[in-house]
Amino acid sequence: MADVASHREFLAKNDLIAEQDNALVSPDMPLRANLSVIDNIALIPQYRSNLKYSMAADQAWALLVETGFQDMYAKRDPALSYSERFVAKLLRGVISKPAILMVDRPGMLLPEVHYPPFLFSILERMAAYLNDCWIIDYQWNRALYGAQISYPELDYPELPQTQP
Repeated sequence: MADVASHREFLAKNDLIAEQDNALVSPDMPLRANLSVIDNIALIPQYRSNLKYSMAADQAWALLVETGFQDMYAKRDPALSYSERFVAKLLRGVISKPAILMVDRPGMLLPEVHYPPFLFSILERMAAYLNDCWIIDYQWNRALYGAQISYPELDYPELPQTQP
């Protein structure tokens, strides 16, 4: 992606979230500041599947334990580190087992760590919950990902054609 404008244009043009069962982890999609981490994650199955809070919170807790970030369950957004906020956003997307999980500009979400190893470590722990994961980043960050990216280009992959 050449710049922020083309990045936003791509997301708007393809309306990826609205048309498919996809989840987006993005700097542009904040957590609910009035909810704890576990409530932010549990909100998704409550809303999408009409799950009772206790069942949704159990699912959220299991994901937190799987990532090793269970200690942050009661924190609210302002008290989270960048890494904790990223994990909360990621788990909010992962909990619905989307067809595609898109991680948008991870460097903006994780300025405190060398993010490719951190990102791949968390995604590896979540592999059982993911069907496909796209990392959307700028071309100048291509070298950060090494051989772990399966796409020949770090630009946006080809989108599946949808039926009208």
